[in-house]
Amino acid sequence: MAFPPSFLDDLNARNPIEDVVGQYVALTRRGSNYFGLCPFHNEKTASFSVAPDKGIYYCFGCHKGGGAVNFIMEVENLEYPDAVRFLAKRVGMEVPEDQEYRSAYRKQERLRNLCKEAARYFHEQLNSPAGQPGREYIAKRGLTRATVTKFGIGFAPDGWHGLLDTMTKKGYTKEELLDADLVIKSPKGNYYDKFRNRLMFPIIDIRGSIIGFGGRVMDDSKPKYLNTSETSIFNKRKNLFAMNFAKKSTAGRIILTEGYLDAIALYQYGFDCAVASLGTALTTEQAQLLGKYTGEVVLTYDNDAAGQNATRRAITILERADLKIKILRMQGAKDPDEFLKKFGPDKFRVLLDRSENQAEYQLLSLQNKYDLSFDDQKVAFVKEAASLISTFANAVEREVYGARAANAAGVTADTMKLEIDRAFRRRKAAERKKQERADLDVVGQLQPRERGLHYSNPSSAAAEEMLLAQLLKDPTLLPTVNLLPQQFSSPLLGKVFGLMLQLQERGRAIALGALSGDLTAEEMNHLTAVSRKKDVLVSETAIRDCAGKIRDEYEKSLGTDEAALLARQARLKAKKGYGG
Repeated sequence: MAFPPSFLDDLNARNPIEDVVGQYVALTRRGSNYFGLCPFHNEKTASFSVAPDKGIYYCFGCHKGGGAVNFIMEVENLEYPDAVRFLAKRVGMEVPEDQEYRSAYRKQERLRNLCKEAARYFHEQLNSPAGQPGREYIAKRGLTRATVTKFGIGFAPDGWHGLLDTMTKKGYTKEELLDADLVIKSPKGNYYDKFRNRLMFPIIDIRGSIIGFGGRVMDDSKPKYLNTSETSIFNKRKNLFAMNFAKKSTAGRIILTEGYLDAIALYQYGFDCAVASLGTALTTEQAQLLGKYTGEVVLTYDNDAAGQNATRRAITILERADLKIKILRMQGAKDPDEFLKKFGPDKFRVLLDRSENQAEYQLLSLQNKYDLSFDDQKVAFVKEAASLISTFANAVEREVYGARAANAAGVTADTMKLEIDRAFRRRKAAERKKQERADLDVVGQLQPRERGLHYSNPSSAAAEEMLLAQLLKDPTLLPTVNLLPQQFSSPLLGKVFGLMLQLQERGRAIALGALSGDLTAEEMNHLTAVSRKKDVLVSETAIRDCAGKIRDEYEKSLGTDEAALLARQARLKAKKGYGG
């Protein structure tokens, strides 16, 4: 939504970036800027910077950046309007909301309240005569009354209109129930309950709001789990079951399980750091969410083939999020719930502390792939193991795991080392060639890091970036630029230039923070990186040169007459005092 400009300026002024970030990150002052460990990815050396004079933050590691609103959007997992409300509440400001936003916000609030009422209904049904099958199943799974209450577990009776009738009596419409994915509409226009004869698990976001449900059958019916589909308040890619509890844990790690009941069982046995994905394979967004609250993730997926495949996929995703990964292998049980019931929490804790890192897991998985009683299988294993070990970070790791692989294959450690060294040299040579190609690819180097952003004319875009970087450093020079947004080759950079002109026309301060509501997170990350260019020397001459380059490139792309007309329009705008 569009908040009043004066309100946004006041909001940014009353929420200094260093104060906002300082509530989440321990900052150390270096000169005019502050530095700390990035809250968005796992790191040991501080690469996260805060520039109070510009009102921005930027991480040189993961390249996220922006103003105070962007920071709250990222760290609190909020949409733009709610991040504005968050900051307003922080400093006691009243938010002026237009009718359109009030309508959208109220609709979402209605859906959250509807889900809360539905959770209460399911919980009441569990304790009613109709909930007998659910109570019997809970007893069979060994869940205590305290656990059932903590997680708000409920029961959906085997009927067609129980929830529908109860919620409509409370004032909710059938359309709202449909929007929350609690009912289904038939082709004939009839409505009926989506969840029937299932144990119900409320899905709660990190702020404590119920946003959806998972329903589990109590027999071998399919599908085993039925989950809420995407709604305006629920995105299964961005949430994790029980994350609202795990984020408070002091365990120093988060246990990632395959199912809701595994996570719940771990809590019941004293492990307060377990979460589960929401009916899908682990996503990049979920890995990033984990990274906000921990530096280490322990994978405890099932021991069957599907579970092991899921483990391998999760390792790749978690590695990209820069998280330390451990894999817990269970003997005598297929999942944590079964292991805890059989062997108890003490043995599980020992197993947890001895869990393998991804290197151990990958090597053992590779070993199990081959029958090492055959010579040809040994040769194949040694070659593949050498290739794997050559990717390990340091020489000590390569030596340790090389020795293990050699022992498994029945070859000498020296032989294995030779194979690893060959594989290491081949990989390094390939990396050097790739880097050499990248170094020679001048055009490619000018492209934005952010996916989805691309420069069709890198030569012009380089001048456009430099121009914007200079103007963000010294906005007083904007009136000297005789350009229009249409003359920019990059739609994003032209859009930013146009927004800067609008800020100037309205007499507002030209700063990155003022652009938060008009740019996506990816666009803001890129623009922050542009503003942090170290080679920017601000001067009227430099700005004139950049503007000239932009005009020249634009004229090449158009007919002479059209380019000349646009140039005249830009000069006229400048004379009228609109910048441009």
